[in-house]
Amino acid sequence: MSDEELRETVLSILSRLAPEMDVHTLKSDVRLRDQMDIDSMDFLNFLIEVDAELGVDIPESDYPKLATLDSIYAYLREQPRRQA
Repeated sequence: MSDEELRETVLSILSRLAPEMDVHTLKSDVRLRDQMDIDSMDFLNFLIEVDAELGVDIPESDYPKLATLDSIYAYLREQPRRQA
């Protein structure tokens, strides 16, 4: 998966989480939960969708590493994907 495909997949998941927001205006280096004004349950739902769509297991201990879009992209690029 290319970086652009990864980015679009993540933004698509976020847009389903917050359909009223233009996710393309999010700043990649600012804490995502603050920009979107989402709570921890919404963020957990986002991570569950990332797991389902990208086949990346994200252990709870790694959640703090996923604060910004930049950190999410970097993390996902490094993770192995489950085979379908």
